[in-house]
Amino acid sequence: MPPTKNKKRAKSPSAIDRRGKKKVSILTQEKIEYVDWKDVNLLRRFISDRAKIRARRVTGNSTQQQRDVAMAIKNAREMALLPYTNRVTTQRGGRGGDRRQRDDDRRPRESRESEPQRKPSPAKTENENLEILKEGNIPELHENALTHWDLASKYDIIDFELGNKITGAGFPVYKDKGAKLQRALINYFLDKNINAGYKEIQVPILVNEDSGISTGNLPDKEGQMYYVNEDNLYLAPTAEVPVTNIYRNTIVSSEELPIFLTSYTPCFRREAGSYGTHVRGLNRLHQFDKVEIVRIENPNNSYKALDEMVDHIKGILEELELPFRILRLCGGDLGFTSSLTYDFEVYSAAQKKWLEVSSVSNFETFQSNRLKLRIDNNGTKTLAHTLNGSSFALPRIVACILENFQEESSIKIPKALINYTGFEEI
Repeated sequence: MPPTKNKKRAKSPSAIDRRGKKKVSILTQEKIEYVDWKDVNLLRRFISDRAKIRARRVTGNSTQQQRDVAMAIKNAREMALLPYTNRVTTQRGGRGGDRRQRDDDRRPRESRESEPQRKPSPAKTENENLEILKEGNIPELHENALTHWDLASKYDIIDFELGNKITGAGFPVYKDKGAKLQRALINYFLDKNINAGYKEIQVPILVNEDSGISTGNLPDKEGQMYYVNEDNLYLAPTAEVPVTNIYRNTIVSSEELPIFLTSYTPCFRREAGSYGTHVRGLNRLHQFDKVEIVRIENPNNSYKALDEMVDHIKGILEELELPFRILRLCGGDLGFTSSLTYDFEVYSAAQKKWLEVSSVSNFETFQSNRLKLRIDNNGTKTLAHTLNGSSFALPRIVACILENFQEESSIKIPKALINYTGFEEI
């Protein structure tokens, strides 16, 4: 028999087309030389719907580009900027399951069983937040009662137009007794916190990028933060950012816990800008004063600490004689950084609505993972739990005091503040 000739298999037109088209990497197309792990939008383009890193044959990356992308995605995941998986459940405990669920499964059984009530409801909107407490009497105002912005003008204690002239909308000027009321509230809140065991600390109000990332403000809220371009610094949106970052890249011994800190800072946010009564006057500002409390806790004690913080803030509102309610935020209204958040709202009698004045959150290990904040317990290193709360943001507290304590010819000062203001009425 004559030798058999090897016949080459005919290639299909589609295969030829696929091999003839060499995919060009996004990095090459857009001339990106450095893959930044903080550039979440870019990294997501290299991740599939199942949260897997796309292969080189799909992305067109060179070997080095693929290594750079993989390393950036790894760093972003370690800093909780990106999820490890998009799947919620696992089969037989496989690796593809939800990371949070796997972490929960690793915790001691007694810990998991003691916290089911701590999980936020799966509801989606703020209207579905759970009201857990309402306290205080809503005042009945006289017939000609005014809103706080009209009262501010009547008694010449806050000038919104002057602030607009100097800077822009959302930067009021406090005058005379208005300025004294501000200072009185700051001192009062600090004293209440100090008496409850919190150590006062004064921190910078400019923070670097690492500080913003560590607390979860960057890149999530970058559009709401004022940025100093020349120095790559941000104006702090809350004292939580600089205070919590004191413990970035820190190992604390278990004997040092709990850590209680309080701080007053001006706060800066670019979130205002819409129109209507919900942003009028002091309801929403670009610059405002706030006193913050921060706690660093052993994981076994963090939810007890959260309860203590809620009780502390509740006691201050009771002393100020302001009607308030406490809401436990549902999953849809919960920030991605927080495991559980309680909002405090005070009733504005002239506006006839509830205004948020404080938010108290347990972040569990979200922030400490980014901070690399660990607890040393006899040689065993574990991530700490971080918590923070406003006690308080001043603008809406001032708004409610002015409105709720107004009379025909004056505004009374709550009894708890008289020693701080030096006057009983405006």
